[in-house]
Amino acid sequence: MLHFRLSLHRHETPMGELLLSTDGDMNLRTLDFADHEPRMLRLLSLYYGSFELIEAEVPQKLSEPLDRYFAGELDALATIPWATSGTLFQNKVWSALNTIPPGTTASYGEIARKIGSPNASRAVGAANGSNPVGIVVPCHRVVGGNGALTGYGGGIERKRWLLEHERRYSTKSLC
Repeated sequence: MLHFRLSLHRHETPMGELLLSTDGDMNLRTLDFADHEPRMLRLLSLYYGSFELIEAEVPQKLSEPLDRYFAGELDALATIPWATSGTLFQNKVWSALNTIPPGTTASYGEIARKIGSPNASRAVGAANGSNPVGIVVPCHRVVGGNGALTGYGGGIERKRWLLEHERRYSTKSLC
């Protein structure tokens, strides 16, 4: 069985400490909040089977874009290289999430239509909830069909914070 060796990094943000794991090429493999570490470990096990995490300093190619994002430079996260393991469907959903502009939202149904599976909004929800690199792949921008905030791995309050943060700074950039 293939054994993945990953680096574990800790990074402070205005929303709390983030846990980041990277592979040997410094691709982001997971991003989660420290208080949701069991979820991150479960996703690592699901996607990679056997893995080892080695604590390391946060590389600048991760810390700098994250700091810039939280300072209001919303497009800074696009510079973070990420690689995920998931099904073809999950990867389609995760790619579609990156097309939702900061400061806006899309419904599960809209994402389902965008990827060519208009009747798969529940499956989109499941794939969205399995996104291992939240914030960088913005699953927080997906809402219910009526615009209601629905589940988020980091908690609804963090989802609300992220959406308000992005709206605040995307509005400033339009002025």
